[in-house]
Amino acid sequence: MTMTFKAAALAAASLAVAGTAPALAQSRQGIAVANVEQAVYESNAYTTARTQMQTTYKAQIDAFNARNTALQTDLQTKQTALQSALQAANNQPTPAIQTQYEAFQKAQADARTELERLGQPIQLAQAYVEEQIGAKLSDALKAAMTAAKVDLVLKPEATVSYQPTVDITAQVKTQLNTMVPSVSITPPAGWRPGGQQQGAAPAATAPATAAPAATPQPSRPQSR
Repeated sequence: MTMTFKAAALAAASLAVAGTAPALAQSRQGIAVANVEQAVYESNAYTTARTQMQTTYKAQIDAFNARNTALQTDLQTKQTALQSALQAANNQPTPAIQTQYEAFQKAQADARTELERLGQPIQLAQAYVEEQIGAKLSDALKAAMTAAKVDLVLKPEATVSYQPTVDITAQVKTQLNTMVPSVSITPPAGWRPGGQQQGAAPAATAPATAAPAATPQPSRPQSR
């Protein structure tokens, strides 16, 4: 999930709490729990966009994954050689090993830069999808609260325990499906998350010893 969507989710949660705080002492309706990230990821617009991205950005995804695999193999080979050299020197650093280590670090940095470049179109498209849905998240949450007749919503991680009946995540998703039936997966020229027109796009995951394969969508959160 991008920082832009995290900010939208945080704003929605803050609105749900702050907007009703003065009435807590005289609460007439009750408290609910909602996983707004899950609601977004399971919304029709998001799941459809994710499927579309697999097709539209297939060439970029395939190129990223192929290069990522090659870089993983190369970095693993360099790391193994470095470890073998260190063991052969009885774990005593030598100038040659230091040079080898610096070369390994440079290879990691170069791999990170290359993967960021290759993954940029995918990451940018994903951020654009999330921002379009996130723009309606507060409205969807408020509508779900009204429909469920609750005046305070908490995030699941802010609770110790709750009954499934107080979870309005599904209602938030339903409202999102109505308010945002579909989204575009093609950002306008020059678009950047948060309305920025300049600056770097979200970075692809960088490799440590071996970089994980890229996907055009974030991992789905675990539901209670």
